[in-house]
Amino acid sequence: MTTAPATGLANHVVSGTTPLPATSPTSLSSSSGSTLAGNFQAFLTLLTTQLRHQNPLDPLDTNQFTQQLVQFASVEQQLKTNSELSTLVSLQQTAQTTQALGFVGKTAVVDGSTTTLANGSATWKLAVPTNSDVKISITNGTGQTVFTGSYAVNAGNNQPFVWNGKGNDGTQWPDGNYKLTATAADTAGNSVAVSSQIQGLVNSVDLTQSPPLLSIDGQTYTVNQIKGIVG
Repeated sequence: MTTAPATGLANHVVSGTTPLPATSPTSLSSSSGSTLAGNFQAFLTLLTTQLRHQNPLDPLDTNQFTQQLVQFASVEQQLKTNSELSTLVSLQQTAQTTQALGFVGKTAVVDGSTTTLANGSATWKLAVPTNSDVKISITNGTGQTVFTGSYAVNAGNNQPFVWNGKGNDGTQWPDGNYKLTATAADTAGNSVAVSSQIQGLVNSVDLTQSPPLLSIDGQTYTVNQIKGIVG
């Protein structure tokens, strides 16, 4: 991009009576600066040299001269803007990494339906917008239904549902990941949307992903999916 102004100027000098002095290629090379700022002085030198050697009978249009300066300044400003944006993105990624690492070893609350049964206990938190009859179904990792139940639940958020790991037939299911599915109907029989949250220990962070991924009970979540920290 740094050689574009030189090409435009050369077209005007052709009509002059005196040729331009030879310009060293290195003066226009990008190696003299990481941006156009490194060649700004060379660009001004070309313009002033052009003015000195222009044809008196066909002088350079001053409007065109001004336009070239404006275009050069606009490109330079855009390059600086791009550089600043790259810096901001880098800072944001660093902040995300630092924030993600801070969650390791803590118990986090996230939107989700799959949690871990450990020592005969698994907990979900339900958000029910209105008084409803809620039907609960819990399945294991293979999709097998291990428990079902119906409960009258008052409206409210963060209502805990604790499962002791026992099936409807009294079987004690082993520790592992289990998924809860909740459907609800209000007193008029209309369907009610029920959302669930889980809580679990943040075991690790995958910093190779952008944004970083937190590992919670075998599931991965981004930082913005965390709704709170317990304890």
